[in-house]
Amino acid sequence: MHDTDETVSTNLAGFFGLAGKVAAVTGAGSGIGLAAAQALAAAGARVVVLDRATVEPDVLASIKGSVPASSLVMDVVDEEQVNAAFDEIKATHGSVDILVNNAGLAIRDAAVNLSLEAWEKVVAVNMTGVFLCARTAARQMIAASRGGAIINTASIMGLSGGGLYPNISYQTTKGAIVNMTRALAVEWAPHNIRVNAIAPTYVRTPFIAPLLAQPDLMQRIEAMTPLRRIAEPHEISPAILFLAGPGAAMVTGHTLPVDGGFLAQ
Repeated sequence: MHDTDETVSTNLAGFFGLAGKVAAVTGAGSGIGLAAAQALAAAGARVVVLDRATVEPDVLASIKGSVPASSLVMDVVDEEQVNAAFDEIKATHGSVDILVNNAGLAIRDAAVNLSLEAWEKVVAVNMTGVFLCARTAARQMIAASRGGAIINTASIMGLSGGGLYPNISYQTTKGAIVNMTRALAVEWAPHNIRVNAIAPTYVRTPFIAPLLAQPDLMQRIEAMTPLRRIAEPHEISPAILFLAGPGAAMVTGHTLPVDGGFLAQ
C-alpha cells in the first residue's frame, strides 16, 4: 500500500515542523546564526536572538514566522548574562526547547606568535561559551521534562588540521566542540535532550571577511572543495533545522559536515 501525496506531505511537515517550540540562537545577528533563526522561525518556532550587540530592527524583522522574533543582548562568556537571558526567555516565552550554539570567534595567527590573551579569548567564546549556554538550556529542558535539541556550531577545522593558514586556537576549540557534543549527548540522553553539531565549510559571512579579501586564498579553498565553491548561510541552516526537528529524533552525538565535500578528500 502506497502513501498518498497528502500523507507524504503531512509526514514531511511532521519531520520539520516546530510549532509551539521556543528556540534560542546565539550569535544570530548575522551569518549562519541569522540564517538559522530565519529557518527555525519559518518552521514555526518562537525565536529569540541572542547576540553580544543590539540586533538592528530590520535584521530582526527578517526573521519571519507565525510568531514575531525577539532579541536579547548577551555575551556568551559572561555566566551572569547567560543565566539572566535564559531566565528572561523562560519568563516571557516558556522554557527553551531548542538551542543553537552559534557564537564564535577566530584569531588567525601562528601558534608560536599567538599570545596567551588571544588564546584564552578564543577558548572563552568558542568552548566555555558553548558549555555555559548548553548547560543553562539543559537545566530548563530537564526541569520542563519534555526533552529538547541542542545544536553546536563546530567547523571543518574541528575535524581536520587545516593547513591553508595558521589558526590553532580556532581549530583546537572547534575540535573540542565535536567531543563536547558527544559527551553531552550521552549525559543528557536519559532526559531526551539530543545534542548534535554541524561542521560548516567556509561560509560567505562577515566572519571570514579577511579571507574573502584574499583572492588567491579563496581560489585555493575552492580548489580543495569538490563542489568548487564556498557555502552561503542559507545552505547551512537546513542542516540545523533538521537536527532541531522531530525528523532527527534518533540522531544525537553526531557532527554533520556541511562542507561541499571538503572533508571527503
